[in-house]
Amino acid sequence: MADNNVSVLNDLIEVSRDGEEGFRKAADDAKNPELKTLFSSRATEIGAAVRELQTQVTALGGKAEESGSVAGALHRGWVSLRTAVSDRSDLAILEETEKGEDIAKKKYGDALQDADLSFDIRALIERQYQGVLRNHDLIRDLRNRYRASGA
Repeated sequence: MADNNVSVLNDLIEVSRDGEEGFRKAADDAKNPELKTLFSSRATEIGAAVRELQTQVTALGGKAEESGSVAGALHRGWVSLRTAVSDRSDLAILEETEKGEDIAKKKYGDALQDADLSFDIRALIERQYQGVLRNHDLIRDLRNRYRASGA
């Protein structure tokens, strides 16, 4: 069971690192100062969640992932390329950020379906999943507002 717990946690570390880096990139690229601040705070919050997951992996005797996934790096690279040749609008950044949050939401949801998780690990994942849902819904709502305003 410990090996399975470590594997699931390391998968979540990867996707969370992707989110942290994605939000940092979004903060760098956003024009609206409030969005810059929001994206930066989300990155910091996700970084804390990553450290919590890494600590748990180490406590279980595993080796914690240190970086995001190859797919996440490619996605961030694609976003950089896309925004370099587009208008780099805050709406476009919100849309790409929401896609990243969709991935995190799915990964955490899938992890919670694993019947072999220990009670403590399931509780940790469930608590962090609530944060993922809040991030996702916040970004989705902001995206909707930007679309409606034509920004």
